[in-house]
Amino acid sequence: MIKIAVIGANGYLARNFIFSCKNKQDILLDAYGYEDCHIDGYQNYGTIDIFSKEDMKIVVSNHDIIYFFTGKTGTLQGFEQHDEFLDLNIRSLVNLLDAAKEFNPFVKIVFPSTRLVYEGSEVALKEDAKKRFLTPYALQKFMCEQYLEMYKNLYGIIYSIARICVPYGSNVGNVVSYGTIGFFIKQIQENGIIKLFGDGHQKRTFTHINDLCSDLYYLGTTRLCDNQIYNIGGETLSLRELANLIINKFGGTVVCIEWPEQAQKIESGSTVFDSSKLDDLTGQYVKTRVEECLEKDFWKG
Repeated sequence: MIKIAVIGANGYLARNFIFSCKNKQDILLDAYGYEDCHIDGYQNYGTIDIFSKEDMKIVVSNHDIIYFFTGKTGTLQGFEQHDEFLDLNIRSLVNLLDAAKEFNPFVKIVFPSTRLVYEGSEVALKEDAKKRFLTPYALQKFMCEQYLEMYKNLYGIIYSIARICVPYGSNVGNVVSYGTIGFFIKQIQENGIIKLFGDGHQKRTFTHINDLCSDLYYLGTTRLCDNQIYNIGGETLSLRELANLIINKFGGTVVCIEWPEQAQKIESGSTVFDSSKLDDLTGQYVKTRVEECLEKDFWKG
């Protein structure tokens, strides 16, 4: 029986990951967060303070794998909310690592990172591609990756890192989708238009939540993935192509507008993932397609 802890259990990724594990017979999963209860009613839930050494001791001492979903996302917000971003994106992980080295150095930590650590490119990015950090959030995610590597080198803490581009879809609550796709659908439903900055040529890798959760579980439970960084695969589309798919389903129009000055300064450009490093291990080369999900009315929940 594998004992798994999910920290940050009420976030989008964590809720869907917990849902994906509910029928697995070989694991015992405990969920943790700062809220009084789990939003989806998961029973094995405990309230913790991620900055408390004693609370982290309890978590690391009783589990084999920890999925660390705690963090603060945002682009411009990272410039404005310095303390909150540093606390939730850096200090929280370091507190977990300190507890692990002292109370359970054999625990494995699975950490979700981001596409934003990369310098944009029209060429598919491998894990060792050039890095560039345009926002505090991007830099902090990369710093967390480096902390995991340093604690592995010095204390033997095991980790796996998943670099995620754009996830979408959901199996919990009334969440339509996460990030770009959900934002586009909301615009169509409210105004009948999708607004694109520039011409929408920028490409992204879009990963359905079911594929993402499957990969995350594999990273945590497979020893071959210890102390490795992986791009999570999906379907590559330009933002314009994505908008057209959504309009084909809902109707409406695309309107191209000029870039706001600040938004353009932190725009990464195209980020397309080469996920062959992980796909060669899992054998899951065929990924869920956005058009397929639209046809199945996935946005209705």
